[in-house]
Amino acid sequence: MSVLREKLDHLIGQTELEVSEKQRSQLVGYVELLNKWNKAYNLTSVRDPQEMMVKHILDSIIVSTHLQGKRFIDVGTGPGLPGIPLSIMNPDREFYLLDSLGKRIRFIKQVIHELGVDNVVPVQSRVEEFQPEEKFDAVLSRAFASMTDMVEWCHHLPKEQSGVFLALKGQHPRDEIDLLPEWCSVTDIKALQVPELDGERHLVTLSRQG
Repeated sequence: MSVLREKLDHLIGQTELEVSEKQRSQLVGYVELLNKWNKAYNLTSVRDPQEMMVKHILDSIIVSTHLQGKRFIDVGTGPGLPGIPLSIMNPDREFYLLDSLGKRIRFIKQVIHELGVDNVVPVQSRVEEFQPEEKFDAVLSRAFASMTDMVEWCHHLPKEQSGVFLALKGQHPRDEIDLLPEWCSVTDIKALQVPELDGERHLVTLSRQG
């Protein structure tokens, strides 16, 4: 068993997550590809694959149990975070991964090809210019500096009645909540327990008012 696989198994063992053998293999494969491509394309500031397991894999898949619906978009996905780990964890759900940089989308396409992840649609576009044929159950992001930017730039993406925004944040974002537009309200804030991750993590659910 590889060192990375041992690390992943150890981390998952500290959670309530159910992760199959195939999923574990795909998650390790993703970190191996990210580490390989990162040397040439600078896709993440995290250089150590063991650290990637904590900061990228566990920090993403811990959200999995909080997803509701079938159709998701990860906005500002970068090298596929949290979208690729979440798509591996949820093979029966559809994930659109959107980023404006070609090198990131090329990497995601390579991941899809090499790991056999068939529920991901990579999209190279600016978020405000992307017009999907069908709206999404949830808009995911851990890339936006502020939740106000997220809801204003992505307002056209969630389903009109039932769609939500899911923002992955560090500390409890009290200041950001105060600045949200009137049409948007916080419907849930969950503190996430990510094994071996320093600092707080929160998942904020935002919905349209009325």
